[in-house]
Amino acid sequence: MANHKSSEKRIRQTKVRRLTNRYAFRTTRNSVHKFRNLTSKEEAVKLYPEVCSMLDKLAKKNVIHQNKANNLKSKLAAHVNSLS
Repeated sequence: MANHKSSEKRIRQTKVRRLTNRYAFRTTRNSVHKFRNLTSKEEAVKLYPEVCSMLDKLAKKNVIHQNKANNLKSKLAAHVNSLS
């Protein structure tokens, strides 16, 4: 148990940030999964910028590493290009 007021506050802040990060990461992962299941190129082209934006925001907030976001965006772009 925390002994200082500042450490108690830090615990509260960490809990809130953790939940926020988990929500954002889970939402992004769900959209990536939906994107990978698309078979229509028109829908994929339309949805690609939104998914990339979500990945960039996670990387900006240090929820995921920038390289991981770039790798995912690259794979999603390859998926768009593979669709006919």
